[in-house]
Amino acid sequence: MRALPPRVVVAAPSSGSGKTTVATGLLGALAARGSAVAPFKVGPDYVDPGYHALAAGRPGRNLDPVLVDPATLPGLVVHGARGAELAVIEGVMGLFDGRIDASPDGDGSTAHVARMLGAPVVLVVDARGQSRSVAALLAGFRDFDPRLRLGGVILNRVGSHRHEEILRAACAEVALPVLGVLPRHAELAVPSRHLGLVTAAEHGAAARSAVDAMAGLVADHVDLDAVAALARSAPATWTAAWDAAAAVGPVVPGDPVVAVAGGAAFTFGYPEHVELLAAGGAEVVTVDPVHDTALPPGTAGLVLPGGFPEEHAEALGANSALREDVRAFAAAGGAVHAECGGLLYLARSLDGAPMCGVLDADAAMGPRLALGYRTATACADSPLAAAGETVTGHEFHRTVTTPRAGAAPAWRWDGAEPEGFVAGGVHASYLHTHPAGRPGGVARWLSHLSGRARPDDPNQSPGRRPS
Repeated sequence: MRALPPRVVVAAPSSGSGKTTVATGLLGALAARGSAVAPFKVGPDYVDPGYHALAAGRPGRNLDPVLVDPATLPGLVVHGARGAELAVIEGVMGLFDGRIDASPDGDGSTAHVARMLGAPVVLVVDARGQSRSVAALLAGFRDFDPRLRLGGVILNRVGSHRHEEILRAACAEVALPVLGVLPRHAELAVPSRHLGLVTAAEHGAAARSAVDAMAGLVADHVDLDAVAALARSAPATWTAAWDAAAAVGPVVPGDPVVAVAGGAAFTFGYPEHVELLAAGGAEVVTVDPVHDTALPPGTAGLVLPGGFPEEHAEALGANSALREDVRAFAAAGGAVHAECGGLLYLARSLDGAPMCGVLDADAAMGPRLALGYRTATACADSPLAAAGETVTGHEFHRTVTTPRAGAAPAWRWDGAEPEGFVAGGVHASYLHTHPAGRPGGVARWLSHLSGRARPDDPNQSPGRRPS
């Protein structure tokens, strides 16, 4: 058993209030002064954890009580915060906004996670156009759920010294401490696209500069000692750390090589997935489909996570050597687990650029965003799931495939036609799942690899081995 670390949740009344700037800035500012900090993000977001990781110098992890059993979350925090002095947890949307059509108690919301972890909340308020009204807003958020502790406020986008004085007086009326006041700084904006911010991996040196700017802003305008003290005021809670080896079960024999796509085009993955694969006996090797020209020698399985391949379609298409290697691997019965962006890469084409041609489908940008949690049922047996198995996943994309599904679809859920493709060892779908929420699926997939290696001579690989 281990104690949950000192912890604080960064929340807001609504999206766009500045949570990511504050959370990333807190992580960077605390790390810069020598504190070991562990970053977390509520919900299925893949982009913010990349910026958190840059700021904290350790993986950003997700806490999603919809995709993962809520009882597992404290153990995931203990696991992810091992060796850290405190945890900073960025919320999602507004503090009480949870899964649509869920219980009125806000399942999946930031408040849900904060209650489960016994973590005090710092509310980030966009103060533009407000003066004394901020007192009413804060009183409402403080009193709405008595199980939640609102420990202070950070006022964002404050226009002047006089504006700050008025806002501080309003906060004092409701006895909420002001932990920081951030002036307007448009230069901190991070480029965005159709699914949100540009990922840190794609933004490169500019991402590092943006993180440093956020850390500097917070260091100059937030009382870091007060935030750390608030985190330390969280109750002492003991729990068992999440253990990948215990979750995935027996180790498969043979040390199968599992290639996991990474690089700028495939950034939507959970750290726990790689940890489960490794704990289950796999040798995990990263392959970059933009640059690497072959799968790793001896590859027994291939994981193609989500990301933004549509933003890198030309470069992916130009790498014909790896595309052909993936196509041959799948044709020979190799196990391929592809989610969202991985599905696009396996198609014949993506916005006209040639892809791997594993699937008899073409992909292109669509007219609307598909977004939300899905309770899905497996349509066919595959290395990933048994026919009839029900899972909870998340859909988040603006592309479409034609057709939507193959002869053996991957999943079906209420209100939608079956989607995805199951063929041989390939399971490709738009649905994202969290491996810590269904480690049995990882174990099933690994057991399918037992004794398998790619059919070609691993010593004859035509390209360089990825790093």
